[in-house]
Amino acid sequence: MKFTVDDYGFYGKFGGAYIPEMLYPNVEELRQNYLKIMQEPDFQEEFQSLLKDYVGRPTPLYFAKRLSEKYNTKIYLKREDLNHTGAHKINNTVGQILLAKRLGKTRIIAETGAGQHGVATATVCALMGIECVVYMGEVDIKRQAPNVARMKMLGASVVPATSGSKTLKDATNEAIRDWINNPENTYYIIGSVVGPHPYPDMVARFQSVISEEMMAQLQEKEGRDYPDYVVACVGGGSNAAGAFYHYLDRPEVKLVAVEAAGLGVDSGESAATSVLGKEGIIHGSRTLLMQTEDGQVTEPYSISAGLDYPGVGPLHAHLFDTKRAIFESVTDEEALQAVLELTRLEGIIPALETAHALAAVGRLGAKPDDVVVVNLSGRGDKDLATYLERFHFDE
Repeated sequence: MKFTVDDYGFYGKFGGAYIPEMLYPNVEELRQNYLKIMQEPDFQEEFQSLLKDYVGRPTPLYFAKRLSEKYNTKIYLKREDLNHTGAHKINNTVGQILLAKRLGKTRIIAETGAGQHGVATATVCALMGIECVVYMGEVDIKRQAPNVARMKMLGASVVPATSGSKTLKDATNEAIRDWINNPENTYYIIGSVVGPHPYPDMVARFQSVISEEMMAQLQEKEGRDYPDYVVACVGGGSNAAGAFYHYLDRPEVKLVAVEAAGLGVDSGESAATSVLGKEGIIHGSRTLLMQTEDGQVTEPYSISAGLDYPGVGPLHAHLFDTKRAIFESVTDEEALQAVLELTRLEGIIPALETAHALAAVGRLGAKPDDVVVVNLSGRGDKDLATYLERFHFDE
């Protein structure tokens, strides 16, 4: 079974590039050049040097002793929350800004939900002195105010998306519209393993540093380079793609993708694409997608701004379809409890997105000697307003 992308941009039956003619030259230019550029020694040298000295990699693989005792298994946390800007998103934006520069682009656009990708994009644009426009749903602008402030401080223009549910899907629509209108000078830094080929593959490659480091770190700590389980949250799915990447062809590693069930899978307020989705096309690729009988996109919902996407990246759709990955879904309430649990047991406040992955650990049926790695994709300071509102610490 092949889990990497084929020459046409497909993972099994998912993927491809379903794009308006206006965008064909941009996407084609990227498709023809991305692997070639990424393999150039000077690109790799600059990329690796920025990951080390700017982003702060490698991120630690931390043995969570008290959490492990609670669940009677060995739990390690891959600390992506310790990256510069507070999440895994920066791995990808560093890579893509270097690509954009080599393609001669002078303006960057991006979409963001939780705001971590927006912050990471604004950060690398400030680093390189390039104009930056970030599209963000009006609802997300309100619930992720600290990240909006960061983006503006970094010099980015933040443009609200006011259509639909005013969240991530709508921000992506606006970004694609901008790209169609400005194809010559503009490069679109997509933040997840979604969109037309080559984006899902390219983003997964930039994020694969996560599982690459994991292998060396596990070898050192456990005497073998693989865990029994890798657990990661999935909206579009870039942190999961990075955490799974080097284990895709290793059946001894169980891959666990955790989606947002929102108020419950059957509540009508959910973002559990694997359960509720069927095949369709969104934002340039064929994937699993929440939609009505007549093919209209269903509005997703999750308490976490980074997970309320109605689709899932084509790689994850393929992992679901082939049963290579186990898909779980976690409600808002379960995620909030996992936030408190990690905070009180390990002194680490996770992002709401990450908390979904943490909440699934108790369901794995892991044995005492099993090694479970949870990808701790982001830190929780962007979600403090939500936490304060929901936990009522003042009472």
